[in-house]
Amino acid sequence: MKTKFTLSLLVPILFGCSLTTLKGQQKNSESTVHQSIKLETDKIFERLVQIRRDFHENPELAGKEKRTQEVIKKYLLDLGLQVETDVYGYGVVGILKGAKKGKKIAWRADMDALPNDLPDNVDFKSKVKGVQHGCGHDIHMAIGLGIAEVLAKNKNSVRGTVYFIFQPEEETFVGGKRMMESAVLNKIKPDEIYGLHVAAFSVGQIVVKPNELFAYQKRVKIELKNTLTKAEVDGLVKKLNNSLIRTQDGSKPWEIQNYIDPKIGISNPNTIFKDYLINEGFGSRSRNDTLFILGNVYETNSTNLKNIIPLTRMLVETSGYQEKLLSVSFALENPTVQNDPQLTGIAIKTLNGVYGKDFVTTTYGQVPFFNDDFAYFQQKMPGVYFILGGSNFEKGIVAMNHAPNFRVDEECIRVGVKSFSSLIVERLK
Repeated sequence: MKTKFTLSLLVPILFGCSLTTLKGQQKNSESTVHQSIKLETDKIFERLVQIRRDFHENPELAGKEKRTQEVIKKYLLDLGLQVETDVYGYGVVGILKGAKKGKKIAWRADMDALPNDLPDNVDFKSKVKGVQHGCGHDIHMAIGLGIAEVLAKNKNSVRGTVYFIFQPEEETFVGGKRMMESAVLNKIKPDEIYGLHVAAFSVGQIVVKPNELFAYQKRVKIELKNTLTKAEVDGLVKKLNNSLIRTQDGSKPWEIQNYIDPKIGISNPNTIFKDYLINEGFGSRSRNDTLFILGNVYETNSTNLKNIIPLTRMLVETSGYQEKLLSVSFALENPTVQNDPQLTGIAIKTLNGVYGKDFVTTTYGQVPFFNDDFAYFQQKMPGVYFILGGSNFEKGIVAMNHAPNFRVDEECIRVGVKSFSSLIVERLK
């Protein structure tokens, strides 16, 4: 009786100890992986900075990323990855197969530069006249290569396969769609995809939200008989600009610099960057017998998109031009970045679990004027697109994309590599 009682006590005690030990070993193993990721990131950081600067000095426009492709290809091959270039344009896909079977995760980085001559206040200025990495794609490529190297060095901790997609022609909103149509991506079919864009938040800050990250952009085209006077055209344009607008309490969401403001920006629940319809300013031109009035509008609510054309038509007709109106239509309808709600929640929880509470900030608003053809990848597979802070206001570095003196604190490369290497490792489990 005593022996039986003792054994019945010992079994659960021993079992519990084993379970506790296993959990402790698992936790220590996970911790060791992320410590290794951080260590490897620190080791290669300076080299990634130099690679970023090389990209910055040698920018290539959409569809002309030949040199960029060669640099990326060599880097990935040197890591021992399988490399595919028989994808769209100058795109590259690096394939890292882990030590164990598991999921298929993709990481995407865009490659092309902008056509501009804006001031570039850095020591490693563009060597190509009229072409510049004024949006941060050089940073994105450095981070993508860094993640590939860190995970390659931690291959024994990688379950499944990681695909590093380096995509051309993002600025023209063509590359993402064309790559998704390629035979390679149709064959590999990743389970999930992730990507980022450097932006004007403080360096080290990562922000994200489920569902729409940006406002929906539509280009409205109005065609009329070319019989209006200049005064009539100006009056109609003014009416469109003043009427195709809806904001909260007189706020000004078109003042894009405020999207990082802690009081009214997208990281605040009371942000002004939600529930709005704004326009970028209509303009006119004529060709033969037809007058064209065009303008970009930005709407946060997808259910309101169907109302834009009828509202525009009504504004034209009530201005007295019903008989002269030929048509009202959308001239451009790009898809919008749509973060998978479930994966977004998991990603936030994962990164905050590894790197500390509030490491990732949940945002509430939708940014106008910007978008990304990462949306085409999300149409085929669930994915999450993050915003990575690149500004250092104390040093006068402001990463406001497509703006004069766009600069990035390169410390964000370190943040991006370690953070998203950890996320991918966890998601592969």
